[in-house]
Amino acid sequence: MTHDTGKMAERQMLKALAEGKLSGLEGEGKPLPDRPEAAYVDPGIAVGFRVMAEAGVIPEEIALKKQVAAQAAHLATLTDPDDRKAAMAELARLQLRQAIAEEARRRFLR
Repeated sequence: MTHDTGKMAERQMLKALAEGKLSGLEGEGKPLPDRPEAAYVDPGIAVGFRVMAEAGVIPEEIALKKQVAAQAAHLATLTDPDDRKAAMAELARLQLRQAIAEEARRRFLR
């Protein structure tokens, strides 16, 4: 954040505080939730994901990430070579879709 942007953001927060727009908000007076996974995520992206989560919307890349994890766990349980081959193909397909969704988000945010 540049120096001018920081000053502008601070002015906006002080204005909202003076107008009483920051009173009575959910979680007021409570400590911020501990989100250690957010330490490595761009703050803008984290806010976008949080807003979508609060609205009950799951981004495609997050849904695919869960599907990849489930498919990997399923693959670990298989012993039949043909079943493993089919499960590996499905895992690769899901990983490719996840990578495409992540790249689409990165390009959109540029």
